[in-house]
Amino acid sequence: MNYDYLIVGAGLYGAVFAREAKARGKRCLVIDKRNHIAGNVYTAKVEGIHVHQYGAHIFHTNDTAVWNYVQQFAVFNRYTNSPVANYKGELFSLPFNMYTFNKMWGVITPQEAAAKIEEQRKAANITEPRSLEEQAISLVGTDIYEKLIKGYTQKQWGRECKDLPAFIIKRLPVRLTFDNNYFNALYQGIPNGGYTRMVERMLEGIDVKLSTDYFANRAYWNGIAERVIFTGPIDAYFDYKLGHLEYRSVRFETELLDMPNYQGNAVVNYTDAETSWTRIIEHKWFAFGKADDGSDLPKTVISREYSSEWKPGEEPYYPVNDERNSQLYQRYCELAKGETNVRFGGRLGEYKYYDMDQVIAAALSAAAAELKA
Repeated sequence: MNYDYLIVGAGLYGAVFAREAKARGKRCLVIDKRNHIAGNVYTAKVEGIHVHQYGAHIFHTNDTAVWNYVQQFAVFNRYTNSPVANYKGELFSLPFNMYTFNKMWGVITPQEAAAKIEEQRKAANITEPRSLEEQAISLVGTDIYEKLIKGYTQKQWGRECKDLPAFIIKRLPVRLTFDNNYFNALYQGIPNGGYTRMVERMLEGIDVKLSTDYFANRAYWNGIAERVIFTGPIDAYFDYKLGHLEYRSVRFETELLDMPNYQGNAVVNYTDAETSWTRIIEHKWFAFGKADDGSDLPKTVISREYSSEWKPGEEPYYPVNDERNSQLYQRYCELAKGETNVRFGGRLGEYKYYDMDQVIAAALSAAAAELKA
């Protein structure tokens, strides 16, 4: 055997695990079916702009250990995520805060805003929210739900809000202050030079093979390493023998525009049901409109995002963690117990929605468990 670890997937989980294993003297090979590293956090440079090829990724965490860890590989800027909601030409602040409530209702004080929300919650007769719709109304009232949540969420998930579980929206930031910081995290920013450069530094000195399909020659790849760290879809690993796990997918339409400023903000959500895309990303604003050398950028790049039901052959993005899929995933976990030389990890291997800091923390924990001997 040539390697101690074969790591399938060059995203954050695979890169962090490989880095930790190498630091402990292990020989690692990282392979990926794509022609680039960094998985879904991959950024490509276009006219000096670091374009988030698979959707906006803003690093945010309250985990000091994770924050200190990523500082080894990148210097982060001070970007703060403050998206804007566009409802049929009306613009509202996100997260929902006093600016939002003032625009919606004309209220001035937190007490007035809280009273308005409570009035609408009572009118809807919601005591114990049982769906996303009821949860949203109980948090922000009927008006905000109808304008800023309902259409966007139904586009994103392809399902009526009344048919979606309440827990999906429990992360929704609602503030009776004028705080426009969506994440409210202790640490937040975008790596200078883009995420690809950060992952390159994680993988320095480690063998990497791209455009390489693990499944096309699984026996060979398994034969060159003592252990496999698999970060692809767990159901794909088992050839979907129990059925497909469901995901939502995202399609992007990206344009280079010969203008310095398209929308004035990195993220604008389109919350009405009639607009087919969910949001528009203007990538240059993740770096305050500046090139790596600090100069102004004369052009801009935008990406429209369209949410869709996942089909085999498409990129899976968001796991649909409803009861059916959760039960199916548990059955795949039982099969995984029989794969004694394989560890499954990451959002696809664990069928779990992960923020970037959570992926890194999970990979560090897995590496510690694997390498403790």
